[in-house]
Amino acid sequence: MASSNVVVVLDNGGGLIKAGIGGERDPTAVVPNCTARPLSSKKFLLADQLLSPSEDLTSAVLRRPFDRGYLINHDLQSTIWSHIFSSLLKITPSSSSLLLTEPLFNLPSIQRSTDEIIFEEFNFRSLFVSDSPSLVHLYEASRRPYDVVSKAQCSLVVDLGFSFAHAAPVFQNFTVNYGVKRMDLGGKALTNYLKELVSYRSINVMDETFLMDDVKETLCFVSSDVARDLRIARRRGNDNYFRCTYVLPDGITHTKGFVKDPVEAQRYLTLSEDGELPHSEGTEEADQTEAKSKPSERNKVDLTKNEFSLSNERFLVPEMIFRPADLGMNQAGLAECIVRAVNSCHPHLHPVLYESIILTGGSTLFPGFAKRLENQLRPLVPDVYQVKITTQEDPILGVWRGGSLLASSPDFDAMCITKTEYEELGSFRCRRRFFH
Repeated sequence: MASSNVVVVLDNGGGLIKAGIGGERDPTAVVPNCTARPLSSKKFLLADQLLSPSEDLTSAVLRRPFDRGYLINHDLQSTIWSHIFSSLLKITPSSSSLLLTEPLFNLPSIQRSTDEIIFEEFNFRSLFVSDSPSLVHLYEASRRPYDVVSKAQCSLVVDLGFSFAHAAPVFQNFTVNYGVKRMDLGGKALTNYLKELVSYRSINVMDETFLMDDVKETLCFVSSDVARDLRIARRRGNDNYFRCTYVLPDGITHTKGFVKDPVEAQRYLTLSEDGELPHSEGTEEADQTEAKSKPSERNKVDLTKNEFSLSNERFLVPEMIFRPADLGMNQAGLAECIVRAVNSCHPHLHPVLYESIILTGGSTLFPGFAKRLENQLRPLVPDVYQVKITTQEDPILGVWRGGSLLASSPDFDAMCITKTEYEELGSFRCRRRFFH
């Protein structure tokens, strides 16, 4: 792999790092951007080691290089990168180029420290730095050459990441900085809110970050009618179609948590508008569930410490994206954020931006997300404009795939800053080339 034209593409997110070689469709590694020390160990695990099925990460101590969306612990980030380059990608940095993503409006001091690590510690040959929205736009425009995104060279990228959400207009592959609007709410805040709800109602899970991430990703969904669903969640027994049980790891037979009855957890998908299941399916399922529940009630005393039930938490957690004020945040919801971003741009761009909204980021994967966003956005947008929302085929890998596409273009080398230029001109003057 140590050939002279290798380009390493590194989408350095606050929650996950996506790393691979430019020109390939999928990254070689998608790993957590953190280190963790299990209770049973004195050693910190990092990156792919945290994904091992045999590792029990119950109440693990976490350290993250990112805080509130910005890189603050460069030593820790350098350790994680070093492991990825040597063990996962198996590349030689001194004979490779690097394409790195960084957060919008990154601070100059952080940029300077990052450049030092890349050029002075790892000795990369050259560097190109990009933001996420422009790479998402590039990938979507190439994937759909006859769509409005490609023809108008314009889109509105809505990125719901780990630390915060951005609505960013992109024009001719450049992010329009003055039009970017940000919500200080991301996947981390949603997981923390779920921790609080479960800890208050069931058992203390405030230290179970990996576990509650899995609960959120597996069981949460976006409600299309919150008032109706809250009424359903108040029902008792089998009439509460949202109730499901999550079993905690016991450290002996299983080291990961799991949903006790996956069929029960999916019942909400067949709800009609009046909040009922289709009649035949509902009665059959209710009978089966009732039959199952009777013998299990005898064991309830033994299982209470090893499992917990979820009901309205499943849709109240993602609801914070649309109503952050319910969390005590003095901010508007995502639909209002999008409208403000569009209104910051030239009026001629408004119809095109509303017609080319692209969703990316892990938090857009909640079932029902795009439909709910469109329902909330439509009343806020003038009737003469069409609203079209597209979710990326893989919102987690979308940014990396855009970077891989850019890295394989013939003009890529000319866009980079080289190690020689960095040594002669310094970080600040070199960074001007990236138009950030």
